[in-house]
Amino acid sequence: MSTDGPFTGTWVLWTQALRRDRWLVLGWGVALAVLYWAQAWSVDRLYTSEGELARMAAAMERNDAMIALAGPARALDTVGGQVTWQATAFGAVLLGLVVMVVVTRHTRAEEESGHDDLVRSGVVGRFAPPAAAVLTSVVLCLVSGALVTLSLVTYPLAVADSVALGVGLALCGLCFTGTTLVAAQLVASTRAARGIAGAVVAVAYALRAVGDVSVPALSWLTPIGWYQAMHAFSGLRWWPALLLVAAAGINLALAAALLLRRDIGAGLVASRPGPPRAGRALSGPVGLAWRLQRAGVVGWTVGVGLTGVAYGALGTSVEDLVGDSDLGRDLMAQGGLDLVDGFFATMLVMMALLATGFATSSTLRPRGEEESGLAELVLATPLGRGRWLLSWTLVTLLGTALVMVVGGLGLGLGYAFVSADAGQVVAFVGPQLQYAPGVLLLAALARLVHGVAPRRTALAWGPLVVAVVVMFFGELLGLPRWVRWFSPFDHLPLVPAEDPSLGAAAVVVALALALGASGQLAFQRRDIG
Repeated sequence: MSTDGPFTGTWVLWTQALRRDRWLVLGWGVALAVLYWAQAWSVDRLYTSEGELARMAAAMERNDAMIALAGPARALDTVGGQVTWQATAFGAVLLGLVVMVVVTRHTRAEEESGHDDLVRSGVVGRFAPPAAAVLTSVVLCLVSGALVTLSLVTYPLAVADSVALGVGLALCGLCFTGTTLVAAQLVASTRAARGIAGAVVAVAYALRAVGDVSVPALSWLTPIGWYQAMHAFSGLRWWPALLLVAAAGINLALAAALLLRRDIGAGLVASRPGPPRAGRALSGPVGLAWRLQRAGVVGWTVGVGLTGVAYGALGTSVEDLVGDSDLGRDLMAQGGLDLVDGFFATMLVMMALLATGFATSSTLRPRGEEESGLAELVLATPLGRGRWLLSWTLVTLLGTALVMVVGGLGLGLGYAFVSADAGQVVAFVGPQLQYAPGVLLLAALARLVHGVAPRRTALAWGPLVVAVVVMFFGELLGLPRWVRWFSPFDHLPLVPAEDPSLGAAAVVVALALALGASGQLAFQRRDIG
């Protein structure tokens, strides 16, 4: 089929992609704006005097774990400095992961499913589909940067520094757009492309963390480091933004050059044929489910474990972190008599929420197999659909347990390091597992949504959002009791600040079993796909 030019059809494909992703773009833009705005709002309410803020800032500037987690400590005795420190690294990582999904969704996934062949059977240029994907990602980055800027300017914080945070975030997103598009040219599968793109984001974050703590030169090798090098609210400078622009341009140019050197539907790196016979581990549905989920299990386990180490390293600085603020004590220590135990109870709930993110994602993973048509191939064998889904559920349960155990070990390891007490390494594993019923209940709700409304699986994330809002904003917003009731973690004792309750855990587990069984039965009674 002849075409008028390499970009013919870009406008049509772009408008279709935007229509498909409009709510994703708007939702993530708002979420990132809330992430930045909430830092300013919470700091203002937690530290009501300059002395309290300065005391906390001094404690954080000495904490290498927090610097590795968030970034270089600059102007932490100001609200703007706190926003920059607490939000920039996480904002860049989140936007990097979202653009990874958007770009691969409109490029590699379309080629893998065969939709790209149908599109290219019309008058469509070779560069049109990837150009439409890049433009959609650009809109996502611009909307996110604009909303972040607007939220900070209207807070109000300094205009120029607020604009710098928004511009830097958008440029970081463009850099990761380019690296994702390069990854989409290298390999033939969407999963592999996302693995490479996600690894680039992870390496960028890790290099910045190591650089900020011990080898400053490494921070200059990553987009996140360039973003933070703009020094918003601590002596703003714009020239590091040029590095982000240059990197984005180079990556996009490289992706275009690679696209010209490969066949549509294939990657530059040829896919390796698998072994003629599957190993013993793949002889059953559980082995297959584990094989397909092991990368996610490992990634979440490492992430939650490192988060636990960072939180644990704050254990000896709780007094400085909380200060004299009553609200800070309520938030960080849940108003408990023992500030340290209350602090660790709060951290354990936060890691339980992270584990819920894994559990929900893992629970919804079979839906992806349905949409790709792979589930039908597996279920065409004598394997029953009930047993097939239970195998995925078993991997979810074991993976969730692993994530929570490693999270508890990480928390203990971090606390043992700063307290010089090796006995603390395993001290938080048991308390962490006390929150497992709440995690399982939210995962069971996700299974129910998957079974009853498979085309509305995005709703399965709603209960987790409610639990996060109750956790972080329940006290600040003065949410009524009936709203907090919807979070299962609000029904569990705050271990180790409170004594475990076998009765409460049993009720939550029973409810999780009932919901999970209902979801399983609903799945077995509906059509696949």
